[in-house]
Amino acid sequence: MEQLKELEIPDVEINVDINLERYTTIKLGNIGSIAICKSESGLIKLIDSLLLRKINYHLVGWGANQVLLNSDKTLFIKLEFPFERDILNLSQNEFELPASVPLNSLTSIAKKNGFSGWEIFTGIPASLGGAICMNAGTALGEIGDLIKSVRILKLDGSVDNYICENKSFSYRKNNFLKQGEIILSAVIFHKGIDETIAEKITNYLEYRNKTQPLKTKNCGSVFKNLPAHRAGIIIDSIGLKGFGTENISVSTMHANFIENTGEGTAREFQRLISELSKEIERHSGLKFELEVKVY
Repeated sequence: MEQLKELEIPDVEINVDINLERYTTIKLGNIGSIAICKSESGLIKLIDSLLLRKINYHLVGWGANQVLLNSDKTLFIKLEFPFERDILNLSQNEFELPASVPLNSLTSIAKKNGFSGWEIFTGIPASLGGAICMNAGTALGEIGDLIKSVRILKLDGSVDNYICENKSFSYRKNNFLKQGEIILSAVIFHKGIDETIAEKITNYLEYRNKTQPLKTKNCGSVFKNLPAHRAGIIIDSIGLKGFGTENISVSTMHANFIENTGEGTAREFQRLISELSKEIERHSGLKFELEVKVY
């Protein structure tokens, strides 16, 4: 990754060989490099430079639902595009927002203005772009149901405006982004004004705080649920809450969460996931696909 040191791009800050723990919500220790992009033009120039030099890259968003493992081979990228929060107070039902907007900002706006539908991402620690990539959701719904269109940076440097359809999203995934493409912005809409939205958000956030370890260092749900089996219930039923080491283990509050309780590393997480998956299959005969992405 020595080639990174020679790159000088306006609106792009490249940090080489640093501890990446603060760039994911589970905060696992790992040395690597990350670029902070503060404009679309800077990002476009960066991607062009990386493709020219054949350097792998990956966006981290807010760092939820992912573990940065192969940091010696990948430049991680975080977007920090400018965002005029006041536009969300306008009397309209759709807004074009940059991919780096945090969902908790949208939740606050939904509480203030009563935007129906926006309660579905209550408590999700993600950027808008990251949430769209994985079709993030809660028991209340999925974000894909609120996305009208997405602006995408293609590998040839062009920008495409993708119009969402019924088949654009499925459970915890999008069906339109190709490898290496990046979401720049999206048009998100609400379903009208509902004076009960603030109460719904408050109540659901209280419920999530009681049932999920939202305040610990974790990456959210680790496994995708199967149609007839919830991963957390299965893991709990075979007695694997607390399974792990003093640094990293299955949450005792919700068994589909893994918590970094000490100085856990990305390698430790990988080993724990492997052992946990074997134990789940050995005791239940079930195989759960990872929801957390390991890069």
